Amino acid sequence: MRVVQVPVGATVFRWLGLAGVLLVTLSTLADGADQFGVRTDAVLGWLTEGAAAPLAVAVSGMGLVVLAWLRLARFLAELSAGWLRGTLALWGAPLLVAPPLFSGDVHSYLAQGEVAARGLNPATVSPLDGLGAAHELTGNVSSYWQDTASPYGPVFGTIQRLIAELTDGSVLSGVLAHRVVAVAGLVLIVWAVPKLAARAGVSVPGALWLGVLNPLVLWHFIAGIHNDALMLGLALAGVALALSGIGERIAPLPLCGGVVLIALAVNVKLPAAVGLAVVGVALARHFGATFGRFVLAGLAMCASLALITLAVAFSSGLGFHLFTQLSVSGEVNSWMAPTNWVGFLVGAIGMLFGANITQPAIEVGKLIGMVVAVAGIGKVLVDQLRGRYASVTSLGALLAVVVVFGPVVQPWYILWAAVPLAACLAPGKWRNTVIGVVAVFSVILPPLGGNFADKIGELVLGYAVAIAVLAVATVLSRPRKVAV
Repeated sequence: MRVVQVPVGATVFRWLGLAGVLLVTLSTLADGADQFGVRTDAVLGWLTEGAAAPLAVAVSGMGLVVLAWLRLARFLAELSAGWLRGTLALWGAPLLVAPPLFSGDVHSYLAQGEVAARGLNPATVSPLDGLGAAHELTGNVSSYWQDTASPYGPVFGTIQRLIAELTDGSVLSGVLAHRVVAVAGLVLIVWAVPKLAARAGVSVPGALWLGVLNPLVLWHFIAGIHNDALMLGLALAGVALALSGIGERIAPLPLCGGVVLIALAVNVKLPAAVGLAVVGVALARHFGATFGRFVLAGLAMCASLALITLAVAFSSGLGFHLFTQLSVSGEVNSWMAPTNWVGFLVGAIGMLFGANITQPAIEVGKLIGMVVAVAGIGKVLVDQLRGRYASVTSLGALLAVVVVFGPVVQPWYILWAAVPLAACLAPGKWRNTVIGVVAVFSVILPPLGGNFADKIGELVLGYAVAIAVLAVATVLSRPRKVAV
């Protein structure tokens, strides 16, 4: 076996990234002591006083991870897929013991699971109605979502209920159990990305670097515990498996197995449905790429989804409510969503004249975005049918359309598109755009929660220190010319 010599620079940046992750973990352990019932004041007392110190440490750590990740790109030609997977494990390990970061969605998962464990349906009964305002799990849920039913499918609802039953209401055990589920989704992603990259003719180390080692994966799939990890893992594994069954001849077992995995992903979160569209078009191309075959393949995918969804919904006892809560995530106006920007601008102008038109303007923007998204999805699928897009490229493009023109954008939503795009984009403008978006969204929000409205000075100071630390690290890590 040939031993590949890892460049010294790559090893240095691997450890720099670990140092950044440790800083993030240190700062969030100080901030999240109460969530885990562990007192860290004695060791981290200097870090828990005020908001500036933990914020500066956290954002400095985030910046160092992004810097290390970007610098590793220089060595991709000399790095193996195994080394990159090992780096992901190394960077992700400390975050396994960190409190939930960036959002409190996992507390909604816990409350919804407890609702299900009581024999109620979380798709129709909110934590407030099912548990009561005085329950600890309800109190941990953001006030925006306490009176909102679950928007997730029955596959995830079943997982939530099982975790609630096994952990008996323990917040610590429940958080850790949901983190295990998210990591399982990430394992599926790590398995699927190389297979999709090989199909698309893209470098596997490059795809792993951009698709799974990127900081957004660390922050939101491991530390943030979002069920998007499970959705994306099932969907990508399903697409990779199904496409392997569509070659010169149809291999029914991998094709059907892949369709089942994608359907299960849809029953976690709906955006995974585009995976079925990609497989359906690939199937239509196999049989001649005619419009009639396109329609038949589409109907076959819809029928498969309906049958699997009904089977899961009723076997779980949670019923068929997958499509009844689609508007839940859009109830809070997302400032990151491009479809809302015009509405915010028009609303600000209206306020100058005493007119309160922000919400109507945002609703118009969302409607236009939905129309554009439908048209964009249709265009991508037709291009795939005609051979202009390969299957993996079509998957990435479809998810990009869903994210960009959707009513809500969260940093972890970027991964819906970034991961499959990493597996199909060759070096160039579009790949660099994805890298830039990932880098920006990796530092745009600090991991520590809290209201800084009355702590603007501490907020500015924390970021100023972090920027200074990152500036020094950037200068010190620049490639240097060696005199000849």
